[in-house]
Amino acid sequence: MSSKNVRILIAKPGLDGHDRGAKYIARALKDNGYEVIYTGLRQTPESIVQTAIQEDVDFVGLSLLSGAHNELFPKVVELLKQNQAEDIIVFGGGVIPEEDIPALNQQGIKAIFTPGTPIKDVVSFIEKNRKT
Repeated sequence: MSSKNVRILIAKPGLDGHDRGAKYIARALKDNGYEVIYTGLRQTPESIVQTAIQEDVDFVGLSLLSGAHNELFPKVVELLKQNQAEDIIVFGGGVIPEEDIPALNQQGIKAIFTPGTPIKDVVSFIEKNRKT
C-alpha cells in the first residue's frame, strides 16, 4: 500500500486562532505523499468527526495551542466511538504540557507531537499505525 492510500484530516478544534503549525503539518504530510484534508480554524469536535467520517480518513490530527486539549481531544475520540468510527486513529499536536500527555493517551489519543518534533517522527507514527 502506498502512502497515497492514507487519508489524514488535520483539524483545529475550539477557539484557537493560530494555525501555522497545523498548516505546516498538513503541507509536510502532503509532501510525503499522503492525502490531507485541512478543516481550517475553529472547528467543533462534532464537525471534525462528521468531516472525518464523510472523507473516510484513516487518521485525524488535532492541533491546539489554547489549552483546551484535555476537553477537546478526548471529545473527538468519544464522538468517533459513538459514530462507530473508532478505527480512525487520532493524534494531537501543539503546545501541550508533558504532564497532560499520559492522560490524553489513556483517553485514546495515540500520539502527541509537541513543537519542534521532526516531521519524520510524524511520518513514522503514521506508517506504524496505518491500516494494511
